[in-house]
Amino acid sequence: MELLNKAKTGKKERPVKVLQFGEGNFLRAFVDYMIDIANEQGKFDGDIVLVKPIEFGTLERFHDQECQYTVQLRGIVDGEAKRINRVVTSVTDAVDAYTEYEKYADYAKLDTLRFIVSNTTEAGIVYDETDRIEMNPPKTYPGKLTKFLYERYKHFNGAEDKGLVMLPVELIDDNGIHLKECVLKFAELWKLEEGFTAWLNNACVFTSTLVDRIVTGYPRDEAEELCKEFGYQDNLIVTGEPFALWVIESAKDLSDEFPLPAAGLPVIFTDNQKPYKQRKVRILNGAHTSFVLASYLCGHDIVLESMQDELILKFIKATIFDEVIPTLTLPKQDLLDFAEAVITRFNNPYVKHALLSISLNSVSKWRARCMPSFLEYLNNEGKLPTHLAFSLAALMAFYTGSEIRDKALIGHRDGVEYQILDDASVLEFFAANSGKDAAEYTHAVLSNEAFWGQDLTKLAGVEEAVVSYVADIRELGMRKAMEKIFA
Repeated sequence: MELLNKAKTGKKERPVKVLQFGEGNFLRAFVDYMIDIANEQGKFDGDIVLVKPIEFGTLERFHDQECQYTVQLRGIVDGEAKRINRVVTSVTDAVDAYTEYEKYADYAKLDTLRFIVSNTTEAGIVYDETDRIEMNPPKTYPGKLTKFLYERYKHFNGAEDKGLVMLPVELIDDNGIHLKECVLKFAELWKLEEGFTAWLNNACVFTSTLVDRIVTGYPRDEAEELCKEFGYQDNLIVTGEPFALWVIESAKDLSDEFPLPAAGLPVIFTDNQKPYKQRKVRILNGAHTSFVLASYLCGHDIVLESMQDELILKFIKATIFDEVIPTLTLPKQDLLDFAEAVITRFNNPYVKHALLSISLNSVSKWRARCMPSFLEYLNNEGKLPTHLAFSLAALMAFYTGSEIRDKALIGHRDGVEYQILDDASVLEFFAANSGKDAAEYTHAVLSNEAFWGQDLTKLAGVEEAVVSYVADIRELGMRKAMEKIFA
């Protein structure tokens, strides 16, 4: 079968407007996919060059296929399970910043370049004072970016209209702010002229972004069958879910230059992304954290099984719609639409999301994702959010065990062992306390300020309710306890 390439896709060459640090699955199924649609609709007219920003790995597959590849989105669309295929032609080339340094560096001199996209993992945006401008390239991503921008600044003599827009999608809060801080530190460390710093501040834009799409990557088990279906060989297939959201925070209005919303794409430009971040963390992530431990102890192993259980689904919906949404600030319809999308995403038959993988570090996750809703509901409504309170009891039931083995606390479900993974100090606490009676155990957990940042036993009605939930779970089992309280 013939390899996918530019001749087969009929790719139209466009001016290179985007340099992308990172060639991984997420960027290709998210950013490059969206730009491809905007190109097709005549809204953007720009190509992307991928940069491999690390030393190991190879771009051989990209060169073999001339950077053409297929994205297959799989999920529930308009109430039906669908697979949606798109051959992405927005990427025109890929370059190795180490073995092809001169070719990579020459892109700094490209007149049409305007955007820098990056996904160098959460650890990628880091300042390292041992990094050097003399290295080709510097070792850190911010170091590479600083040198790249400096070369552009010099080539265009500091022209204001040759600044670039940074679009980092690394999964850290205020990613653009942190990236700019690193770049300014490198400019100072390397004693670059003040004119360059002024150019960074005046001509360049460092956006902070929030991204959301589950990308499941290369479908190894199905690739051969899919290629037969496509009629060509594609070794770069990427699969993901249909849902996507890209929130771009910037003081400068970029909607004319980067008109993805005009192409019908789920991109939001704003000067404050925090309400969107809060919505995602509390509704999507908070829902996960609030139900997965109870669902696991009810006998389920993946999210999809949970959604097919009426009792669990009722619990999830009540948590989101009755207890979380009333604490959020975005317009109610926006929140309701997002929540419905979350329910649809959890129902995706193509994603086998393991509950035990979501359970990792559940104590810190509950504090970050669920506790803000819990506290605000309690304060605003003057009564207990019963589903969120029960999720605390479910956490305590899940974290029940006396033996730590291979850095995991050993729990039991129906006589079968499972691993509880968290920080060592957390596991040691539960190993020492989970054997106590319901009242003592609950008091120990809720009063642990290291877990919650405060003593939850001091909140009216909380300890009594959680003690009763823990006692019910121990006496009846998780399912019957939930039926007693919520059915």
